[in-house]
Amino acid sequence: MSSASAPSYTHGSQARQLLGETIGENLRRTVEKFGHREALVVPFQGYRATYAQFWDETGRAARGLISRGVKKGDRVGIWSPNCHEWVVVQYATARIGAILVNINPAYKASELEYALKLSGLSFLIMARGFRTTDYVAMLEQVRGRCPELRDTLVIDEGWHSLLSEGAKLPLHRLSSCEAALQFDDPINIQFTSGTTGLPKGATLSHHNILNNGYFVGETLHYTENDRVCIPVPFYHCFGMVLGNLACTSHGACMVIPGESYDPLAVMRTVQEERCTSLYGVPTMFIGELDHPEFERFDFSSLRTGIMSGAPCPVEVMKKVQTRMNMEQVTICYGMTETSPVSTQTTTEDSLQKRVSTVGRVLPHIEIKIVDPETEAVVPRGTPGEFCTRGYSVMLGYWNNEGATRRAIDAGRWMHSGDLATMDEEGYVRIVGRIKDMIIRGGENIYPREIEEFLYGHPEISDVQVIGVPSEKYGEEVMAWVRLRQGALLDAESLGCYCRGQIATYKIPRYWKFVEDFPMTVTGKIQKFRMREMATEELGLATKQ
Repeated sequence: MSSASAPSYTHGSQARQLLGETIGENLRRTVEKFGHREALVVPFQGYRATYAQFWDETGRAARGLISRGVKKGDRVGIWSPNCHEWVVVQYATARIGAILVNINPAYKASELEYALKLSGLSFLIMARGFRTTDYVAMLEQVRGRCPELRDTLVIDEGWHSLLSEGAKLPLHRLSSCEAALQFDDPINIQFTSGTTGLPKGATLSHHNILNNGYFVGETLHYTENDRVCIPVPFYHCFGMVLGNLACTSHGACMVIPGESYDPLAVMRTVQEERCTSLYGVPTMFIGELDHPEFERFDFSSLRTGIMSGAPCPVEVMKKVQTRMNMEQVTICYGMTETSPVSTQTTTEDSLQKRVSTVGRVLPHIEIKIVDPETEAVVPRGTPGEFCTRGYSVMLGYWNNEGATRRAIDAGRWMHSGDLATMDEEGYVRIVGRIKDMIIRGGENIYPREIEEFLYGHPEISDVQVIGVPSEKYGEEVMAWVRLRQGALLDAESLGCYCRGQIATYKIPRYWKFVEDFPMTVTGKIQKFRMREMATEELGLATKQ
């Protein structure tokens, strides 16, 4: 079979073995090797801990939870912005086999109630509030309808008491808990975004997330000398897996610049802590590059990092590599249900591959691209649905067997809902979401292609392309554009810029100039909200 007609299927290298251990066992090995090195630095809290100190604090927190009646399999929630306590709870729950339930800091009362009930959460660790939201008052609104919730701990007031209680509990109580754990045990529930319905609880094991963090760290060539700036939220896989677990499995230092994203705090932390790696979604990197104080910061310590969570614009990636000194920056692609990463570019990939693809499959994972209608594997170069199989695929959706069966087929392939192509070398390009693909007069249009073209305009800072209803064509193309400071572009000039450069049917029919985009807390653009807003603003009939 020639390469031109080779199937879009490949699997990762088996050269490096999977980690057959729990998160606690892995952390113990790291502590034995690098106990004197810094593990966690949180400047805004004045917190620094070596690996030996971090191990001690996670142990006291774990024993504190045991003293409060928490046991293996119990669901323990964490509802807080980024802080050092969040990280300690992540490892403390893993060490006793409790299932950590990540609760989005942006949740409102109805969403909180839904998460508490779905997970059967019995113990909630929470911040007093975040920004203008009073978490304590919100919990009181719903607590009476959540009968399984038996205990809460407000971090600001109860953290030191928890540690003190733990210090009094004999060490053997924790040791006996740890001895009873298996690496396939469920250890984490993360809620999907719920953009097409109620959120589902992706249930992940030690094996899922520890190995995914480890292999991402391997791809980045992490060692005990790396210091990783993590401004992405911990409640999401990006923060707690690609950030925390990639670090602790290699002896690297986790550096937390703030409880939520602030470009100035990120740049200051990178400089002052001499970080070697920086994470972010594209909008975060854009916020740093466009910041009026960008030029006064020293990025010379940086060498690598991850840009992920949303399509990564080529022009932004090039600036990150040059102006931020992140020559070895990588792109990851994945989903919460796959722990999350399936593909990643490497630090050795050519510039072209690192800016135009999401890389190749990680070790011990299989990927394929299939026709969404027939599920047959498509030839390389042909768009289809991206699917993943292997250690990274979740155990299932918590208490939702029907949704699990719809997402994971009989062959244990996880269906992503993303449209992708695979080239002859196995590199993957994401061309859009199946539901985001625009069908205009019978022509399939992939928004990503138009976005990449428009990013090349020197006066455009960011752009998102969506489909909106059209009586004549079914759908029309619309672009939401954020201009650089001082730019004076209008719809007519952008139309002229497109003509003769991209196919006429791909040129946006509608243009909207904005300061920002509707997005989730993790920085993912909510195109469904953009479509709703545009349909209403333009007075268009809703697409059936």
